[in-house]
Amino acid sequence: MVRVSSKRLEQLVKNIFVGTGCSHTESDRIAYYLTKSNLAGHESHGVLRVPRYLHWLKEGNLKMDQDITILNNNDSMSVVDGNKGFGQTIGPQVVDLGIQKAKRSGLALVALRNSGHLGRIGDWGEMAAEEDVISIHFVNTSGLGLLVAPFGGSQRRLSTNPFCIGIPRENGKSLILDFATSIVAEGKVLNALGGGLSLPKNALVDHDGTFSEDPSLIYGARTGTQPLDQRTGSGAIRAMGEHKGSGLSFMCELLAGALTGSGCSKEGIKELINGMLSIYIVPKFLSENGAFYSELEEYVSYFLSSNVIEKDGTILCPGDAEQNSRADRIKNGIPLTTSTWESLIKAAEDVGLSRAEIKSLSS
Repeated sequence: MVRVSSKRLEQLVKNIFVGTGCSHTESDRIAYYLTKSNLAGHESHGVLRVPRYLHWLKEGNLKMDQDITILNNNDSMSVVDGNKGFGQTIGPQVVDLGIQKAKRSGLALVALRNSGHLGRIGDWGEMAAEEDVISIHFVNTSGLGLLVAPFGGSQRRLSTNPFCIGIPRENGKSLILDFATSIVAEGKVLNALGGGLSLPKNALVDHDGTFSEDPSLIYGARTGTQPLDQRTGSGAIRAMGEHKGSGLSFMCELLAGALTGSGCSKEGIKELINGMLSIYIVPKFLSENGAFYSELEEYVSYFLSSNVIEKDGTILCPGDAEQNSRADRIKNGIPLTTSTWESLIKAAEDVGLSRAEIKSLSS
């Protein structure tokens, strides 16, 4: 395990993507959001994604410096194509579209199809909350995202299908509920395989129905220097919360996949495509004289006043864990597994960064 300062890590990742041919502006965004995910404690959507992004670029499954295309539009709704652009570029564009629509009418719905990997969906909930807009996001991943077994099953029929709600507060500490509808996100399995935190007990299931925590069930053997391919593993990730998580994931497939036109999870697609259905709400249109915020704060205080079960236990609101992680990692550096760190160094070398440059950014 190594620790790297967030600023140096962000600069290293930026330089890698500039080296691939991405614009400086896009490279800045990719590096910012990937590092921000690590700061929040979500390694699954952080810099370990860099080798995969580079591989997808090479394969043509991701495209540089894309803009959204609005396919259908009215005062309160839009259907948008992400044109296989980086999620770190497409995400801000589509969320800003929803925010501006909601500010004009109080409520907006945006259906996004055909986006590259959108990263940590909590980023988009935070972005809306910073503009005093509530947002709700349903996400699915077609193609390479087919990883999760439904409740009672042992074969992959779902993606990890994130769900997110972001709610602004007047004190600036947004409430962000953001989770995969599987027991773990696929990136957490990859992180565990590389020596990171172990998976929760029975997080995975093999094709014969045997529960497991062995991350190798999800991946086949590495071919040369290519990233591990999750399509060739024999097992699946289990849905969280048994039938409840499985049912929520199923609805994410229909809302983010079928309804947006992005497509549900299915076999035979070699690309990773995200669909996202987002709802944006401006609280002041529903609640006069700040009543929403006063009621929110009163309830937060009541929620946190519960007795804790364990002596040193803590009750957290959605988003508190991420805020605590950021404070610690900004101060003490971001922990990375040795395999993740080595993969970044190799990526930097592959795109032509000199050893001196890499050393200056990593020391």
